[in-house]
Amino acid sequence: MRWWDIEPVLALEQQLFPEDAWSAGMFWSELAYARGADATRRYLVAEDAALSPGAAAGPAGSLVGYGGLAAVGGTGDIQTIGVLPGHRGTGLGARLLRALLQAATDFECAEVLLEVRVDNAPAQRLYERFGFVPIGIRRGYYQPTGTDALVMRLADPAVYAAAADTSGDAPANTLPHPDPHPHQGTKSHG
Repeated sequence: MRWWDIEPVLALEQQLFPEDAWSAGMFWSELAYARGADATRRYLVAEDAALSPGAAAGPAGSLVGYGGLAAVGGTGDIQTIGVLPGHRGTGLGARLLRALLQAATDFECAEVLLEVRVDNAPAQRLYERFGFVPIGIRRGYYQPTGTDALVMRLADPAVYAAAADTSGDAPANTLPHPDPHPHQGTKSHG
């Protein structure tokens, strides 16, 4: 993601998350940490031209998805993933997630955390396929609706970034089993 992607990403944000969409300032702030030797962020966009045959059509080069990761002190935090409804089920969400896990590996993160709405079962299933396990609930996390967030954790993102296949969907039977006794938090997450 670059500065010129902010406006189209904001349009996607409004469509995907109308009640709790990020502001332009939030994206500008995140991108400020995405360049240079001291970068701690990786933000990605997906254009329709890069999708597999059969994906829902849109104007050539239009953004159909995005994602972002912050990395601090050996912990990655998936900040956002969004995919237009017409492109869900194509493996795009899995490709974005795999790329963010690769970014976490590049940042030498030993674990990755994320929050997902408790009412977003499809996203939870995607994260579980990549080895994320629930570790807690953040009450009222999504504002202004007050919807709770399920906090999920992935130990050793490098294993899952490497295990995902190149088609974008990571078959559950090819991934290692999650740690049955996961660490229950970090200094930055409950």
